Amino acid sequence: MDVGLAIKQRLEELGLEQRDLAAAAEVTESYISQLLTGKKLPPEPNRTDIYDKMGRFLKLPSGKLSKLADHQRKEVLKRNLEDPPKPLFKEVRELVLRKCTPEKEKQIRVIFEKQPFGELERLVTQKLLDVVKKVAKDELESKTWLHSVARLSGRSYEAMRVGILEFLETDVFNVSAENCASFLEPLIESWDIDLATFGMEIVLNRRLIRGYARKFEFVERESVGSKEEPGLTEFLRQSVNGGASTEEVEFLKRLRFNGKQPTALYYYRELQNLRDPLHFREGSDDTMRKRRDPDNVERQMQLESRRRAIQRWAKNKIAPRKRSKS
Repeated sequence: MDVGLAIKQRLEELGLEQRDLAAAAEVTESYISQLLTGKKLPPEPNRTDIYDKMGRFLKLPSGKLSKLADHQRKEVLKRNLEDPPKPLFKEVRELVLRKCTPEKEKQIRVIFEKQPFGELERLVTQKLLDVVKKVAKDELESKTWLHSVARLSGRSYEAMRVGILEFLETDVFNVSAENCASFLEPLIESWDIDLATFGMEIVLNRRLIRGYARKFEFVERESVGSKEEPGLTEFLRQSVNGGASTEEVEFLKRLRFNGKQPTALYYYRELQNLRDPLHFREGSDDTMRKRRDPDNVERQMQLESRRRAIQRWAKNKIAPRKRSKS
């Protein structure tokens, strides 16, 4: 049994109309009609509150409609897996480029035209969708926010809720010009991308969204510990490594030096500092979690060396006076 059939049967049992269900779910009657006739795929359960509202109104067990919708969506997905993806609409591409920062727009347009529906175009469009969809989902329960967005797009409150439910189902392969006009256009202020690292900065409309600046990084990074410092390699080969444990070696590997190349002696001193309980507060459960800046460690060692030198100088200065008095 699918969602539409279950809702139809329950409406008949209770003697209710589609418009009653639409009012309870805060959506349009047209949207309910399309769900019941199968013209629209039921929205994904974890992206909407419509199943809870309809379930309470229809007096159905909690989660029943969500389970039916999830099963129905999986069956449809299996049938559609072999369908080739369609490229973006021209209106969608133009909106994405129009929201790009002026200094990058021309360069990005050239790349989009050379590689229609290429990796960069899909990446940028999908990330813009992800950000706006997250905002839409977070604000779905805010009537004030929904009324504000509805006024900007010239739609009713119920029509805007329907639009959000449909928009949450979109991805880069099926985004429409209507999605752009209703959500991407009013909510996105601008976006920029670093073509070297693919780090994106997306600025949202500050009038509609608090905390409007959102920054996302998509950078390929080398796995931690994949490159071992020569000084550490030399230290581990020597007998003075003190039988360093696996946990201690992993700690030494995680240290970073911003271009500097520490010697084996540095790792020896670092390991001794790590094992010295005086360097950690009492009651610490796990001293290996302490992360320190190697530059600070070097400075501390230099200060300690100077302090000891001053102490030796003071002792040598006092000793001759004592001998002269005797």
